[in-house]
Amino acid sequence: MNTEAPDELVITRIFDAPRELVYRAFVDPDQLAQWFGPVGFVVPRDTVAVDARVGGYQRLVMVNADDPSFRSPVDATFVEVVENELLVGEQQAKGVPGFDGTLTLRLRLEFHAEPGGKTRLELRQGPYPGSLAADARQGWLSSFTKLDDLLAPAVG
Repeated sequence: MNTEAPDELVITRIFDAPRELVYRAFVDPDQLAQWFGPVGFVVPRDTVAVDARVGGYQRLVMVNADDPSFRSPVDATFVEVVENELLVGEQQAKGVPGFDGTLTLRLRLEFHAEPGGKTRLELRQGPYPGSLAADARQGWLSSFTKLDDLLAPAVG
């Protein structure tokens, strides 16, 4: 049963690519810089660092393309990692619209192989204060459109 707490974000998304490729897009700094962040934001490659192991990290800075002075750094520590299957991290995010200070979140990403070489991604993130989960959902869905574009050449 896929239940969502009021302060938790849950997204299930099917990608038209094998799970190894989808997983890699989350842990390879070159790929992460190409798709992460909603449309209207960029992630400069020199801000991305990933060490995909328990105790390792994922760090990056999202920069608003229209106003580069608006930056949103993300700093996560991995607490569970199963290559090509699972990433769980504790995140510290600053510069989140509608929230002053540092937001601490837990992110769980499960990568499931689906028939036809597709991948079902199950994302859980939270807890979110107030209505920020709805904004985060829009941000992830927007980011995933960029990820679809990145993965398209791999399956075409």
